[in-house]
Amino acid sequence: MALFTDESSEMGGSTRRRGGRKGWIVLAVALVAGVSLGIVPSPYVIEQPGPVFNTLGTAPNADDVETPLIQIDGEPVYPTKGTLDLLTVSLFGNQENRPGWLAVAAAWLDPSKAVIPVDQAFPANVTTEQRDTQNQTAMVNSQQDAIAAALTNLDYEYPSTVTVADVPDGSPAAELLVVGDVVTSVDGTTVGNITELRAALQVLGADAPVSVGIIRDGVALTESVTPIVNAGNVVLGISVTTNYEFPFTVKLELDRVGGPSAGMMFALGIIDKLTPGELQGGARVAGTGTIDQTGAVGPIGGIQQKLYGATDAGASWFLAPADNCDEVTGHIPDGLTVFSVATLDDALAALDVIRTGGDPESLPSCPTK
Repeated sequence: MALFTDESSEMGGSTRRRGGRKGWIVLAVALVAGVSLGIVPSPYVIEQPGPVFNTLGTAPNADDVETPLIQIDGEPVYPTKGTLDLLTVSLFGNQENRPGWLAVAAAWLDPSKAVIPVDQAFPANVTTEQRDTQNQTAMVNSQQDAIAAALTNLDYEYPSTVTVADVPDGSPAAELLVVGDVVTSVDGTTVGNITELRAALQVLGADAPVSVGIIRDGVALTESVTPIVNAGNVVLGISVTTNYEFPFTVKLELDRVGGPSAGMMFALGIIDKLTPGELQGGARVAGTGTIDQTGAVGPIGGIQQKLYGATDAGASWFLAPADNCDEVTGHIPDGLTVFSVATLDDALAALDVIRTGGDPESLPSCPTK
């Protein structure tokens, strides 16, 4: 019996040792797999909430000096309180440095982040320099449109012109239009801003030549250009900027952000500074949306990340473009009330409700579910 007991005990110990070795092997394999997943680049990048800037406050300029985001000279400016926050989205990763699979998996589980194909964020046929230039041009144009929208809303009068900023190779306007040309008309329809140019082209359609009236070096000319359809819009294949002659100086300072999505919040900030009192009653309000000279508010990207960015910054109120409501519904963080705005007047009405303590349900909103 003693022999049997000893052998049995020895065999059990051997089994445990073999089981222990297998456990360590499994653990080692799992650790190697985990490390590999963390290192091996994925074909994705991650969108996440970026910095928040109060248009009524200051931000570091290119020299890291705190500078007011909105500076107005030549017109009375009134004190403001609270915030009118513009929101940004930052990207983690690019074509050269893509996030690993573990980071992507964590982002999939985080409602404040979004995982998108790297080629969608960084198209292979667009260089980093071209992308940065496009974003910066969009920001400059949106800032000018924000000033125009605010001054139009306040009944200031000013002239404007549309100027060619870039003519890419292969464009239907190549060798016909050049940088610096001032576009004055399309098939006889006068255009004084980008909105009017787009509207005229949409009416005319693509694939048939149109007469484009321009002023080049002070000389009036006409060129025949055949528009094309790009992303559902009829275009001449050029980048343009609207040049406004405002009755006083409005300078918008935001060096490290690109794209057009800050337009509406800049317009509201300008109006707040040019009018007595506080538009939002001193509350913390955040929002996003493009804007044009007429005050029309347009959709933007990364709306869900901006909702969480607003909450993280302490905002209780959010102004969202009406055309983004389908992306907002079901993704509103707790404690955040979202107004749906299609125009600058809609946004001002929402701020009035916040200021006066009115009923938020009296205005359009993005459903919570």
